[in-house]
Amino acid sequence: MTDRLTSLLGIEHPIVQGPFGGGMSAVALAATVSAAGGLGSFGANHLPPDDITALVGELRSAVPAGLPFNVNLWVPHPGEQELRPSAADIERLRPFYERLGLPVPEGYAPPPLFDDQIDALLAAGPPVISFVMGVPPARVIDEARRRGIVTLGTATTVDEAVALEQGGVDVVIASGSDAGGHRGAFLRPIAESLVGTFSLVPQVADAVRIPVLAAGGIADRRGVTAALALGADGVQIGTGFLATAESAASPVHRAALAGPEARITVLTRLFSGRHARAIVNPLIRELAAAEDTVPAYPVQNTLMRPLRAAGAARNDATYVNLWAGQAAPLTRPIPAADYLKSLI
Repeated sequence: MTDRLTSLLGIEHPIVQGPFGGGMSAVALAATVSAAGGLGSFGANHLPPDDITALVGELRSAVPAGLPFNVNLWVPHPGEQELRPSAADIERLRPFYERLGLPVPEGYAPPPLFDDQIDALLAAGPPVISFVMGVPPARVIDEARRRGIVTLGTATTVDEAVALEQGGVDVVIASGSDAGGHRGAFLRPIAESLVGTFSLVPQVADAVRIPVLAAGGIADRRGVTAALALGADGVQIGTGFLATAESAASPVHRAALAGPEARITVLTRLFSGRHARAIVNPLIRELAAAEDTVPAYPVQNTLMRPLRAAGAARNDATYVNLWAGQAAPLTRPIPAADYLKSLI
């Protein structure tokens, strides 16, 4: 039952390494996974067009010839590019900047435009492009198909999976609420889109005709077996690969994934302005009352970036976005090739 997925993607094993945005992806990790028979991935949502062009070149050089790799982008939500921080948004974080000896932001630079990013990515021509947060524009799907690029779209509900299939993507990723990192809901509010992986997967498999990848709460071969038994054609694993030796996760992040604190994760908007699943840390507790009032993505993400970077540099988990899925305690800090073998 996995043949149609592996044939479409050109991989040996029906295992996709989840892409990590915000600098946690690594070319070495993607190359290792692809070389071992899975699909290595890189999250590029934070990169400007020229860097995306260079990234695809690096991946093409690092991945053994003829093997595929995947680059991920976020589909923008309407109006997000026009958002700007208020004085209150900045003042809320002033104590944290001061604690770390950082300057309080005086200006705001919006992130790269999706249209520019995707044009650069299509021109670079990676074998696979995946999307989260929405249905890619029709012109993107048409151009990807013309260039022979396989497209993957991420759904958190059955309705989103159907919308992605109707939008023309080749594979749908059924991402359950167990998954770490950002939630990709785009048709309904997050509170109405929290379906667990092993409830979501069989419903999506029944609702669409294209291949289905199960994502969220899968970190060992038992999870892989369960996902296939429920109708998935393969799995996408994020947190498990984030814990491996080749990922670009900071040392403090790796330590949290390996520790008892990984047993408790929450959905929080505090690090980016969008709900994401993370290990609870002091910043989440201190700013808990502001969960519903911090600005939306990308404003909060931009304001928090210096704090996250400084925390990681100082090995201080207080300020780091410790993305983790609910299966994080099942992960192991081993080489990625060994981890992939353990899943087969």
